[in-house]
Amino acid sequence: MKSASLYLFVACPGGVEPWLAEEVARIAPKRHVEARRGGVAVKGDAEAAMLINLHSRLGQRVLVELAHGPYRHEDDLYGLARRVDWRDWITPEQTLKVDVTAQRAPLNSLNFAALRVKDAICDQLREQLGARPSVDTRAPDLPVVLHLGPEFATLYVDTSGEPLFKRGWREDKGDAPLKETLAAAMLAAAGWDGSAASGALLDPCCGSGTIAIEAAQIACGIAAGGQRRFAFERQRPFQPLRQRWAELKQAAKAAEHEPAVPIYASDVAFRMVDFARRNAERAGVARHIQFNGGDALERPAPPLPEGLGGAIVMNPPYGERIEVRGKAAAVRAVSGSEQRDAADDFFPRLAAHWKRAFTEQPWTAWMLCPDMKLPSKMRLKESRRVPMWNGPIECRLFRFDLVKGSARG
Repeated sequence: MKSASLYLFVACPGGVEPWLAEEVARIAPKRHVEARRGGVAVKGDAEAAMLINLHSRLGQRVLVELAHGPYRHEDDLYGLARRVDWRDWITPEQTLKVDVTAQRAPLNSLNFAALRVKDAICDQLREQLGARPSVDTRAPDLPVVLHLGPEFATLYVDTSGEPLFKRGWREDKGDAPLKETLAAAMLAAAGWDGSAASGALLDPCCGSGTIAIEAAQIACGIAAGGQRRFAFERQRPFQPLRQRWAELKQAAKAAEHEPAVPIYASDVAFRMVDFARRNAERAGVARHIQFNGGDALERPAPPLPEGLGGAIVMNPPYGERIEVRGKAAAVRAVSGSEQRDAADDFFPRLAAHWKRAFTEQPWTAWMLCPDMKLPSKMRLKESRRVPMWNGPIECRLFRFDLVKGSARG
């Protein structure tokens, strides 16, 4: 492949951009990285695209920008797509798909916009090569993304294919599973990197194990995308780099190591603990996570080596996501005909348990929750609150420092 620069855009959920920029700068050093709304722009090359796909835990897709320009109607989009030499990216024997994202776009039909871009690609290749590629809506060789703003349109090629949160190991899922990219963002916001300085990790509401498994892979230096395939492996510009791609994967495998800190995970549902164990086995980290069944309101703090602190990182049950179970679900405070919701019992009881069981050694708790009044419910003073989105649910990642006397009253 030519050594020319590629303009990459690594997409991520809103609010994750600063951590993604730091991550991409580590993964692909000596490339210019700039945080933007909804992702990170990178002036890189083909190797940078491969490295980011392989190693990024926070990005959703790695896109290559091919064309950018003003538009007013669909014919302008057809002309924009004709500016790209698609022979560099696809053959008539391969497949494509065009997806559209939009922010305040003036067009009546996004589907028709996608159709016009597809027509431009197929018309150009038919004129130049005598044949056109077909459309595959499920696993295209060339996923094309058209982004429409109010006045300008941008065309990208998606080098990832399936979104990067699909790591390839999670087959067993429970209710409302946490995306791997969000789990990684929680760990990044908590400053947890698997080092002795960041301490042990505990998820007492682990569900299918996403947070603990992401943490274990971080602690072991395991590449996030090491178990999956990417669209760029079928795209023409990357074909001359197949040997280099094999070397990058081999180097990532050689960099794996034993973790420096213990990782613990538990759940009130033993079925979910079994799911988490099976997922951890597929992720290659089962022996590095101590799984237990048990209620988060009752399990004691795991014993830690002298001088080692710990971080609780959890996505607890809340009303929009999943029902509270265990001790909190069994306890109801009845006043007349009113019943208090189980979640109203869970959070103050969890805080009381932490005050009893987690203050002999230095523990910090990070909790993702949509309830902005969570600290007052828990009678704990938060030291940080970080905005994050769990899908469509606006949340905050609250930090609580669990030290003796941390209760507010």
